[in-house]
Amino acid sequence: MELSLLQEHSLDKIDERIILALDFQTKDEVLNCLASLENQVRYVKVGMELFYAEGSAIVSLLKEQGLNVFVDLKIHDIPNTAKGSMKSLARNGADMVNVHVAGGLAMMEAAREGLEQGISAGSTSPLLIGVTMLTSSSQQMMNEQMLISGRLEETVAHYASLASLAGLDGVVASPLEVPIIKQVTRTDFLTVTPGIRTVGSAFGDQTRVTTPVKAFELGTDYIVIGRSITQAEEPAKAWADMMKSIQEGK
Repeated sequence: MELSLLQEHSLDKIDERIILALDFQTKDEVLNCLASLENQVRYVKVGMELFYAEGSAIVSLLKEQGLNVFVDLKIHDIPNTAKGSMKSLARNGADMVNVHVAGGLAMMEAAREGLEQGISAGSTSPLLIGVTMLTSSSQQMMNEQMLISGRLEETVAHYASLASLAGLDGVVASPLEVPIIKQVTRTDFLTVTPGIRTVGSAFGDQTRVTTPVKAFELGTDYIVIGRSITQAEEPAKAWADMMKSIQEGK
């Protein structure tokens, strides 16, 4: 089966839509991982684990390697703090950053303003993405622990609409929710989807997951994949096998 996404985007660009999660604690681990992948990766994600260990210098290092960098800190605070945080991240050269949509419209709008103020003249503002529901969250968790009633998919769609209203560039969500997000937001609104596992990989702490092929079939713009690649016995082979499966649509 051929992917509709791959009909719209040439195969030589699909690797720019696959974000590798660098869930490590040291710079050396990161460099070893990238070396083992033999320069196949184009886009990486720096999460809390790595950013808190190595600081903003890790972003600069990755940019020097010619990589696009998604700084995944999930800002969720009062508007003024969110604004200041984004000003700092913009100066660090991130290509994508995010906030929790649950922080509300005022916080998201302040974050957007902070990014615009933080970039240097002539530079492009990072993509600002809103986190809807973590892919580790389940329907039961949302209803019983967060006390949010209704269906999880409806909450994600509502959060996506709020993010679009606030002027964000897109949202983070499960790939399973991409179709409904695309229905309720504007045509240029992006979806960034973690919870990606290659065929045969364990789900780990994720609940709303699917394969890279299925995620692209569902219409996502970016996928985020980590352990299926970084913890593989042969990361370069795991990456190459994934790319082959995407190209073949199976």
